[in-house]
Amino acid sequence: MTTPPAPAPAVEAVTLRPPATALAFVREVLLLAKPRLSGLVIFTTAGGLWLAPGTIAPARAILAVLCTAAVVGAANSLNCYLERETDALMRRTRDRPLPAGRLDPVVALALGLLVPVFALPVLALTVGRLTAFLALLALISYVAIYTPLKRRSSLALFVGAVPGAIPPLMGWTAVTGRLDPGGLALFALLFAWQLPHFLAISLYLKEDYARGGMKVFSLVHGDVVTRRWIAGTSLLLLPAALLPVALDLASWGYGFVAVGASLAFTAFAVAGLGARGESPRWARQVFLGTLLYLSVLMVALIAGARP
Repeated sequence: MTTPPAPAPAVEAVTLRPPATALAFVREVLLLAKPRLSGLVIFTTAGGLWLAPGTIAPARAILAVLCTAAVVGAANSLNCYLERETDALMRRTRDRPLPAGRLDPVVALALGLLVPVFALPVLALTVGRLTAFLALLALISYVAIYTPLKRRSSLALFVGAVPGAIPPLMGWTAVTGRLDPGGLALFALLFAWQLPHFLAISLYLKEDYARGGMKVFSLVHGDVVTRRWIAGTSLLLLPAALLPVALDLASWGYGFVAVGASLAFTAFAVAGLGARGESPRWARQVFLGTLLYLSVLMVALIAGARP
């Protein structure tokens, strides 16, 4: 599944149109951090903090979340810098600050390099070295491995799921200071959830990814195989979702929600194997279903956590 990098499509020169006010400049800088994605990371990090056994001082917990958000924002800023020409070719991303010319790429590069220089030591000194190491691992795997691999191989799907699954583990280690089955169970749940989630995105945005020269799963393997993988990977959700119950981290009240939500989502994904009609419409429904599934599961997990 690994091929030489796709040749870069021709990109028109970007005319820089900087924001007129300081407030507008700040808004563009925040957009580099991809607020919706960063918000999900903050949510799952806080979930790890909540579920971990033991206690943590409120100030340390806040620093853990803020530093995690800073490192994730820096990773996204570097991603925007590295993919600015590709982003300019795709409808979904061409209005981002760099391809639209609202920010100089140097701003994204500087933020992506400088923020971790401050955030990682603060995380190590105030929260823990293991949590800081996990943040560094997520940063490197996302920027240095996943980002370039998207243009070379559909294996980027699995590589990209690693940094996406690390934030709840960071929250967990911020409390416990160690890797143990409970934290790894949260990692496994987030890893499994991302597979059908990003497979669905690759399917309903296939034409856009093709314009950008990306080797996403649906472009490499086709619609039918991608549908099969969505169905197959959705089967991983039920055992992954029940790990917190098996490890006595959550009550069976959460377990019943996990069973119902997992079976419902899997049934919808499997039904797509025989569905007729356009793949993009069905894939977008699957994508929205993954968001609903994770929201329900995390709320139930937090509510049903063992004291």
